[in-house]
Amino acid sequence: MPKTMRAVEVPQPGAPFKLVERPVPQPGARQVRIAVEACGICHSDAFLKDGHYPGVTYPRIPGHEVAGRIDAVGEGVTTWRVGQRVGVGWHGGHCGVCEACRSGDFIECIRGLVCGFSYDGGYAEFMVAPQEAVAAIPDDLDAQAAAPLLCAGITTFNSLRNSGARAGDLVAVQGIGGLGHLGIQYARKLGFHTVALSRGADKRALALELGAHEYIDQEKDDAAAALRKLGGARVILATAPNSQLMSKLVEGLGRNGTLLVVAASPEPIQVSPIQLLGARRRIQGWPSGTAKDSEETLAFSALNAVRSRNETFPLERVTEAYERMLSNKARFRVVLQIR
Repeated sequence: MPKTMRAVEVPQPGAPFKLVERPVPQPGARQVRIAVEACGICHSDAFLKDGHYPGVTYPRIPGHEVAGRIDAVGEGVTTWRVGQRVGVGWHGGHCGVCEACRSGDFIECIRGLVCGFSYDGGYAEFMVAPQEAVAAIPDDLDAQAAAPLLCAGITTFNSLRNSGARAGDLVAVQGIGGLGHLGIQYARKLGFHTVALSRGADKRALALELGAHEYIDQEKDDAAAALRKLGGARVILATAPNSQLMSKLVEGLGRNGTLLVVAASPEPIQVSPIQLLGARRRIQGWPSGTAKDSEETLAFSALNAVRSRNETFPLERVTEAYERMLSNKARFRVVLQIR
């Protein structure tokens, strides 16, 4: 067992990434140590890097799309054993006591622990996590395939399966990027009449390849009108962070339809009460989920051949990988291969 490990840390808010040697962390009570094999780079990592997430102490190792194997367990760990393939996603703590925790709102849980924010994450060869934050990875998914599903995957799958839509309902996915390309696959595999929305005729072939039944080009067509011609959407999954485009889609919702927002954008969505009242439409946000939700996302993905399309970089090229994600030059997801 090595005494030190390679890790990438953010020394202070706004500072460049720094590749360092750190002591290998030891798991405490009810914690496990994971030998990290892959870690996805998520757009929300920018909150940590730029200092926009409250309560973070620096230096901090980012990363909340972690896949690897357990190589040590702390006192009181009964759920996990050394050698198991596991992942850690966005997990905001698990006290089991407060109302936020019981309702699944782990960001507001009184423990307030978030992988890669409140404690060190997966931009490293080893990391330590609470046993409650850990999810089993099926053997059918390798580490690089599993890592992005622990944030982008669970966000799209968990939101769709809890949206109220049933098999056969019309579900539209806005955007075919890092979230949207997974959302289209999940929507199809969940049995929805899947419509992809994006800009440009060149996206049609990709949308159909991912599983969409139909494609609407938002550069050429009025997407809301096109959805109404199809009977109106039960759900529109908004995966592209463009509030103006989201606002234009409200009229494409059918009766009891939901604009389901999973893309973070600082600008407001503009909608009038009249647009909502008559057809009983609603706008809903959705974060990720619990470790159990992560396990179910991974299992569903393995069973139904849902795969993230990734660009892979070694740890020492983290700055290049991060900039490729941040600039949207990466077509889908970016993953650091640690081992």
